Amino acid sequence: MKYWEYEKAFSAARLNKYLQACGNNTGKALTLYRYNVKLCQKFYGMLNIFEVVLRNAIDTHYRAYFNDNDWIRNQLGTGGMLEFHPQKISVLQTINDLDKSGRYSSDRIASSVTFGFWTYLFTKVPFRRGGQSLLKIFPQKEVGLGQRAIYNELLTIKDFRNRIAHHEAICFDSFGSKDSSLAKSNYSTLIKYVNFLGYSGNHLYFGLDILPHSVLDSIDNL
Repeated sequence: MKYWEYEKAFSAARLNKYLQACGNNTGKALTLYRYNVKLCQKFYGMLNIFEVVLRNAIDTHYRAYFNDNDWIRNQLGTGGMLEFHPQKISVLQTINDLDKSGRYSSDRIASSVTFGFWTYLFTKVPFRRGGQSLLKIFPQKEVGLGQRAIYNELLTIKDFRNRIAHHEAICFDSFGSKDSSLAKSNYSTLIKYVNFLGYSGNHLYFGLDILPHSVLDSIDNL
């Protein structure tokens, strides 16, 4: 395919940032675009696994803390930990839809809510209403690392995840130059929190090519 055909398929506006980063070299621009796709593919799997592990750790913790397997539904009420959750309406709608279809279960609602739902639980109000106990899910966390710092780092992971989910580039710096620093930084943060949760990244991601160093090096050297 010719470059103009790729522009037609992907849009000129989408490819333009790659073209500018590669000094208007169309061949390099398309190569960089493909490297970005490969990088996103690898991170998608990593983020998917991390989200499931974090979600299950939080769910298990609060089932025990509240002595309630259906804590998400019950904590949405007045005075509950989730009373002011920004996703409250959408979660209630999901619960209602599952009820109507006869498919509701506490496990199903836990798997239905978003990554943002879980990261919000580390903000001040739900953290306090949850007995300031949530950091117990991180048995290997760094000493002195508190609720706010952990929330900010999880928020960074969430934002990075959303970039990938929305098909945004992760191979540029803030000035639009090709750069793998964002990917490397988020990789390090992911592995750090996997370790905080008490797992080894090598074990949790066993069998997966989790960080394609060749792609990162290719981006930097293109």
